[in-house]
Amino acid sequence: MGAKMKGVTVVDHPLVRHKLTLMRKKDTSTKSFRQLLKEIGSLVCYEVTRDLPLETVQIETPLMPMSAPTLAGKKLVFAAILRSGMGMLEGMLELVPAARVAHVGLYRDPVTLGCVEYYFKAPADLADRLVIVVDPMLATGNTAIAAMDRLKEAGARDIRMACLLASPEGISNFHGHHPEVKVWTAAVDERLNDHGYILPGLGDAGDRMYGTR
Repeated sequence: MGAKMKGVTVVDHPLVRHKLTLMRKKDTSTKSFRQLLKEIGSLVCYEVTRDLPLETVQIETPLMPMSAPTLAGKKLVFAAILRSGMGMLEGMLELVPAARVAHVGLYRDPVTLGCVEYYFKAPADLADRLVIVVDPMLATGNTAIAAMDRLKEAGARDIRMACLLASPEGISNFHGHHPEVKVWTAAVDERLNDHGYILPGLGDAGDRMYGTR
């Protein structure tokens, strides 16, 4: 279990820390980066879903009947922020293949660092489901804030945030707007640079995942 601080859980499992170090290295290939992001997605998802409610059902093993636990309530929703959220989403869906998926298309204006929405598609009954928002980088926090605003507008009430890296500034900004939403991340880095990138960070996750730069 990760260390907790002000609504943030740092998933500091040795495998997560090791894989994150490999992702940070500038000479890691696109193929390896994508695979590592998928793997970390599964590991972070394991912690985000640690307290999902269970109910008891009656089953039969090959040897005898028994009472056994199963997930209770409606299937959860993974809300991936396009485009880099798709990399973590893949690993999370391997762990919870029955989950529903929402897509939130946002891009950061390079001048204002504000968010522009270009796509949104989500299950109709968000109010009845746990929604886990997925985006590798919580940098300025503006993208995550915009995604939360849009999902709440669509009815979401029970929301969590899963990311790979976060900055102290991003966490502060994010919780200033959505203080009740808990964040799970593999690491909280030192700070942001003047261009809104996390330092030491790992560069642009989308570009590194898709080889577009």
